[in-house]
Amino acid sequence: MLSQDFLYLLSKEQLNKKFISENIYPNKKLNYYLCNDLSLETYIKLCKFGFISTSIILDNNFYLLPEIQFEYAILDFNNLHISKKVKTLIKNSEYKFCINRDFKSVLNQIQNYHKDSWIEENYEKLLINLNSLKNNNSNFKLLSIELYDKNNKKLVSGEIGYMISKTYTSLTGFSSKSKEYNNWGKLQMVLLAIYLEENKFDFWNLGHPYMQYKFDLGAKLYSRDDFLKRWLNSI
Repeated sequence: MLSQDFLYLLSKEQLNKKFISENIYPNKKLNYYLCNDLSLETYIKLCKFGFISTSIILDNNFYLLPEIQFEYAILDFNNLHISKKVKTLIKNSEYKFCINRDFKSVLNQIQNYHKDSWIEENYEKLLINLNSLKNNNSNFKLLSIELYDKNNKKLVSGEIGYMISKTYTSLTGFSSKSKEYNNWGKLQMVLLAIYLEENKFDFWNLGHPYMQYKFDLGAKLYSRDDFLKRWLNSI
């Protein structure tokens, strides 16, 4: 939620190590910024500097809304907690876990799930182009994480996030509200954590630390400074 009196517009030229480290990281009064450059290069730069970007419409103009958070929820995989209910779902094996099988379906489900989604038309195009990006030299890859009911092929839960080197960051997701799929959202997250650990990722950046389910999963609270030490060392 925005709680700032003003939003500073970041230019493409300011997205450099010197400016960000001297002016953005130390400023503990601001976390949200604006950016009107919608190029793939700029979006990836924002990600690499530790911003998590949503979007906002101001005076009928679309902007990225990059946030350098005050605090982050980080999961180290040795802290992963798997509840009894999720263990039962894993044992029953009625699911199929996939990555980047159907990006657009995940995107559509997220937009339907979040009625006031910040993934509006401009951001949607940006995500689709990022997902289609091939042979880039940035170690960046946008992913859709998908969990299907193996019996009826229904997409039950999923999320969109990105990997940079050996880090993974969640952007947004959805999970079926049907009672028959209780705990499938948690199952999807556990399966993703297992996948990331098996593929030698350093940690999972779960973003805002305000939702209890992240800590139930095993995430720990990091200040901006402590997060950036780990983040910049890993990417």
